Amino acid sequence: MIKEAIEYIVRLGNVESYKINGQEYSSERLHLIEKPKASPFQVRSLSGLVEYLKSNFDGVENLMIHISSPTEVLAFTPVNDDYNRSEFIQASAMIPSFNFDRWYNTEEFNIKLQSSFVKNEDRDIMLKVVGNIKEENVNTIGDDGVSQAVVAKTGVASVGNVKVPNPVSLKPYRTFVEVDQPESDFVFRMKSGPSCALFEADGGAWKLDAMKNIKKYLEESLASEIADGKLIIIA
Repeated sequence: MIKEAIEYIVRLGNVESYKINGQEYSSERLHLIEKPKASPFQVRSLSGLVEYLKSNFDGVENLMIHISSPTEVLAFTPVNDDYNRSEFIQASAMIPSFNFDRWYNTEEFNIKLQSSFVKNEDRDIMLKVVGNIKEENVNTIGDDGVSQAVVAKTGVASVGNVKVPNPVSLKPYRTFVEVDQPESDFVFRMKSGPSCALFEADGGAWKLDAMKNIKKYLEESLASEIADGKLIIIA
């Protein structure tokens, strides 16, 4: 047992190579000792990312900034001799929680509209409809899959059928707060309860708009660094 262990240790220090059919083989499995690489520093805003890059804190030149999604931006170096990259900083957006395709009761929905969406005309119309519903049943008479009606307060003391707006153009907080939130269309539906839901209706086109907005913000904020050839931005 001891003899076999000693022979094994000796073999470790005497790795041989062989050529067979033009290919080179080793007598032992070898493991590459890779060069060290940096792990990304985490920030939660585009302004934090810009401040770090402007400071040149780590003394790194030639960084590429990759806008990988509406909520993620990463800065990294070219590949090293091992074809690995060092990732120096990552920005992840903080956005309020809102679940599309989920039914909310009217009180929750009212709060979400005010806290998770940028104020615009359609949002204000929806707040008036949702905030003035008088009874639990949603009137589906004449519902063609698009238009609905609810019984709601239409004045100080009057009650009447109010048409539910549909589709609606809204600007939910879905990307970094430093840039303009993309406006897109949603299907707004209500059902007995009463409860409300929003369904995305733009096929995800808003994501491309958000990434363009992020790129524009970074290009303006880092104009001198880009002009000097220190930074490249891709989306």
